[in-house]
Amino acid sequence: MAFNPVLLAAMSDVEPSEAGLASGLVNTSFLMGGALGLAVLASVASSRSHTLRLGGAGELSALTGGYHIAFLVGAAFAAAAAVIGGTLLRENPAAAHEPAQGAPAAEIS
Repeated sequence: MAFNPVLLAAMSDVEPSEAGLASGLVNTSFLMGGALGLAVLASVASSRSHTLRLGGAGELSALTGGYHIAFLVGAAFAAAAAVIGGTLLRENPAAAHEPAQGAPAAEIS
């Protein structure tokens, strides 16, 4: 649900001559972000499961504990991204009311 709006936001101010380069960069960032995020969450889950297993927890209980902490970390990152996006991606209200460059301003009679 988030990929298309993020792609539109990333491509909105790109010159047409740079659209291919920008699109490639955005798509590469999506893929690398997903791979890196999965690697971090899998490492967190594995580490927590191993720690619980060494502490005497059963195999399934340790695995559940590892997944639990990985989901919590993933949710924390998603919440942080939502806050950062909501804060930084606000439209400039002054720019929304200015006429486009090259367009004549409306005359008041």
